[in-house]
Amino acid sequence: MEKRAILAAVLMAGLLVLYQALFFPSVQETKPPSQAPVQPAVPPPATVTAPASAPRAPETVTAARSVGSQATPAPRERARPPQRTAAVEATLYRAVVSSEGGKLQEWTLRYRGEKPMVAVGEFGPIGLIVGREERAGQVVPMELSPDSVRLGSDRPAGDLVLRGQDDGLIVTETLGFRADGYTVDARIRIENPTGTARTVTVALPWVVNPPAKGATEKFPGQFPTEVVWSTGGHVERIEGLTAVGNRTVDGAWVGIGSTWYIAALIPRSGGFKLVAAGEPKPDGKGEETGKVTVGVRATAAIAPGQAWEGRVITYIGPKEVSRLEAYALEGALNFGGFPIPRQWGGLPMEWIGLPILKFMNWVYGYVGNYGIAIILITILSKVLFYPLTLKSMRSMKAMQLLQPQINALRSKHKSDPQRLQKETLELYRKFKVNPMGGCLPMVAQVPIFYALYLALSVSVELQNAPFLCFGRLFGVDLWVCDMASHDPTYVLPILMGVSMFVQQKMTPMTGDPRQAKMMLIMPFIFTFMFLNLPSGLVLYWFVSNVLQILQQKLMDRSSTGAAREAKDAARA
Repeated sequence: MEKRAILAAVLMAGLLVLYQALFFPSVQETKPPSQAPVQPAVPPPATVTAPASAPRAPETVTAARSVGSQATPAPRERARPPQRTAAVEATLYRAVVSSEGGKLQEWTLRYRGEKPMVAVGEFGPIGLIVGREERAGQVVPMELSPDSVRLGSDRPAGDLVLRGQDDGLIVTETLGFRADGYTVDARIRIENPTGTARTVTVALPWVVNPPAKGATEKFPGQFPTEVVWSTGGHVERIEGLTAVGNRTVDGAWVGIGSTWYIAALIPRSGGFKLVAAGEPKPDGKGEETGKVTVGVRATAAIAPGQAWEGRVITYIGPKEVSRLEAYALEGALNFGGFPIPRQWGGLPMEWIGLPILKFMNWVYGYVGNYGIAIILITILSKVLFYPLTLKSMRSMKAMQLLQPQINALRSKHKSDPQRLQKETLELYRKFKVNPMGGCLPMVAQVPIFYALYLALSVSVELQNAPFLCFGRLFGVDLWVCDMASHDPTYVLPILMGVSMFVQQKMTPMTGDPRQAKMMLIMPFIFTFMFLNLPSGLVLYWFVSNVLQILQQKLMDRSSTGAAREAKDAARA
């Protein structure tokens, strides 16, 4: 019985060897005789295993077909090695890298608190995808070394090396990390040791799944809300993730991010195209949600015995101006446009907003407090526009003094509009009053003030930046300890409302008295609107109102002579 069992085992082993020799020739057998076999130097596997909560990498990444190759049935692959992870510890972030295509399973910014930029199953990169034209690409399983990297002042940079095989191709991915930046430098090399030319598609996609209930609350400020890319020297964006469509363009970079943070892929070698794809689907509530994929993709023909190399830098961090400029990502800041008719060409607010934001950071470098920097910038803007404001207020004061005469003309010529218009214009000419003089100087200031408002809105530097912070009491900040968040005591928006009411009372009113009474309701409306706005914006508005009140007092004094002259002339 034992002899027959041994004989059966030998026969089965021989049959298995014969079957593999006939139907699965090895890579070395298909090489030309003159070509020495290229064997990958496989490092010892990392000892850190993937966490139990982390999902296994999919065999075929159908979510990234628009970033990878066209889908057809894939041939049988060799058994995938077990997934391993390696941790990267740095002052600015913590990362966990998977051996499945070098996928980031964790990327937590240490920036004004803990800020997760990757959430498994919700948003994050898929990993390196390699495919052929006749089949869908798949995440490449690799061996990973070392099992951890710790960066700091003593070690400013470090690498993780991943090596694996895909359909006879040898794939090497080297991920470079830096202690002083929020980037991953992916250097990809694909060798073709076979005897035939191979055409491969290489892709690095970043996927955002439909947000689960409460997902945006779990990741405030980090959950992606827009797709943005740079092509032809211009930056284009799609706000919201439901109208992305399918796009493949040549460009400098593509990213997906929120108001304050971005994950941007920046090709550093030729051949890569920018890709963005959306899969909209109704959510049953009349709105559309769906998976969104952005990334870079390259197609390369690799001759026998040759290799293809590519490099892509991924920036995953805050939208700080200085860091964005280092990678030509300034356009990632969304300042919006000034609300004027499109047929007039619009007014890109980054032309004004970006210099203001840079200036605010420059002032902060000297004073060390963003609240004080905002106050100084608001004062400077008021000083620069003081001549225009003075001219506007003088014109409004003169119009106010002429209002009784204008009302008398309205009563006298109420049945003759043409005569009323003629007499009114004659009255303006007689006393040298321009009815538009109170509006035009103010119109010139609006874009600047609006740009300052937007600059504060998109400034990630205000996160957890204190102004007057006296600590915490019963879990509540006292007073303004985070200028990117609302004032938890609501003292600042109430002060803003009071200052706006005082300003309204002091401003010369012209026209219907009932309209003037209606304008006094605006401070209450604005106070309600500003209750939950960032403290930095409320501080700017409050200081602006206080300065306007002081300017009004100065203007009243300076215009006393002119007002007396206009009043005497009106009496005459």
